[in-house]
This record gives sequence, C-alpha cells and structure tokens, in this order.
Amino acid sequence: MANYPRIFLNLLFLLVLAVSCRNKGNTSDNTNNSKSETSVKTAKQQVRPGFVYESGAVIRGDTTADMIALVFTGDSFADGGDFIAETLREKNIKGSFFFTGNFYRNKMFHPLIKRLVSDGNYLGSHSDRHLLYCDWEKRDSLLVTREEFVRDLEDSYAEMKKFNIDQAGSRYFMPPYEWYNDTIASWTNRMGLVLINFSPGTRSNADYTYPEMGDRYLDSRCILKSVLDYEKFSSNGLKGFILLVHIGTDPRRTDKFYSFLPDLIGTLINRGYVFVRIDELLKN
Repeated sequence: MANYPRIFLNLLFLLVLAVSCRNKGNTSDNTNNSKSETSVKTAKQQVRPGFVYESGAVIRGDTTADMIALVFTGDSFADGGDFIAETLREKNIKGSFFFTGNFYRNKMFHPLIKRLVSDGNYLGSHSDRHLLYCDWEKRDSLLVTREEFVRDLEDSYAEMKKFNIDQAGSRYFMPPYEWYNDTIASWTNRMGLVLINFSPGTRSNADYTYPEMGDRYLDSRCILKSVLDYEKFSSNGLKGFILLVHIGTDPRRTDKFYSFLPDLIGTLINRGYVFVRIDELLKN
C-alpha cells in the first residue's frame, strides 16, 4: 500500500497528458522511397550499466545521474540558432548540435555554426542529405543500401571538416528523422561511430509541427508541460535524458518552443539537474 500514491500519480499524469496534449501517431515526416532491403542483425556492442538502448542505439544515459544532454537537430531551418546560442551562454551550459550536410553547406548558417563551435558546444552529424533510412510502418525494411548510407555519412563529415570538426572528435551520430533500425546501428558501429536517439517520454520532439498538420500539431505550452510533468512523475525523472529540440522550424509554426528554453533550463537546474554535452553524458 505504501506505493499506492506513486502509482496513482503516474496514472493521473498519463490521463491528464493524454487529454490535454494530443499524441497522434509518429511525429516525424513521412517520405516515400522505392528502395527496400531486409534488415540484418546489429553487431554486438558493449552495454553500459544504467544506459537505455533501442534497436542498437543509445537513447538514454545513466538513469541514476542527475545529468541531461540538451540536443538540437537541424536541416533546412535555423531561426532559433542565435536565441539558443545566447540562452546557453547566459545559462553557462553547453548543448549538442546535430546538423545535416545541407545545414553545414548553407552559407547563411556559417556564422551560427562558427559561434556554436567557439562557445564549446558539441557538433555532430545528422546525415548529409537527411535521408529516410527505413519504412515508417515496417521498420525492418531498409530504404537505403549500405553503400548509400556510408557515402552519405562520409559526405556529411566532409562538410563538417570545413569547420575543423573531424570524425574522431565527433563520434556520436543522430539519424535523420530520428528513425533507424538495428541494421543502421550496425553500419554506424562499423564506421567507428555511436548511434544515439532522443529519450522517449516527453513531446519535445514534436516542436517542429505546425497548425496546418491538424491533430499532429502540438503547441509549445503543451510540450513544456510534457517535459516538466514527466520529470515530476516518472520514477527516474529526467536522469540521463537526451532531450531533443529543433534549432529551427517551418515558418508556419509561429509558436516556437525554443523560446521557452530559458524557463525550462532554469526550472530543471533548480530541480537539481546539470546540463552536459552528449559526449560527457555518454562518455565512451
């Protein structure tokens, strides 16, 4: 009976979140691709105590450590870049940024990239051309060959090298669309890289949605509530969490979640969390 209040609060949290914040299907964009290939088993990897894995990728660090890695992905948009960079500087914390080759090639984004590097943030790859690796409905069906995967990833590191970011110092890889399978994890492993993904449980990854998407759209206050409620009611809070936010979103979304970051970061620091780079969170 001593556990009854905790169980009751968890159930209440889930019920309230389901009613107030609509959770409709997969929150990533669907893309058609004609190529298909059967998935293969992932290469055996070291399993770290306290870490959480899914399909060969690390999706959460040590769930006993009061550390959070705030990660940002980007491909076509960077409207939140300067605001995010300034927020991190003011809070005296470092973030981890995963950009596509498209992003690194965009000359309009070069001043931002240089600023993020200069400020000591972690910069990594999010692929080169933002390819969809596997089918949304049938995850074990690949949409790229190994040769296409390797070439695309190597091309992204070629773009990163122009900013003095090399593969040896940037081994963590966030897959495009945050969607992958065990074969992608195995191929990543063979390239000497570590596949990672965001920690499930909050709706921060839905910050790219916009009203025209209908039921898939989630407003920023609801996203913020999902993060803070999860921290409050889940058994391990946000310990070891990889919290994903997009560095920019479609102009049709005027309610930008990144504008809530100062309050979110401040609240979580007050709750005892330390924000660290992804390589410090995962340390391997």
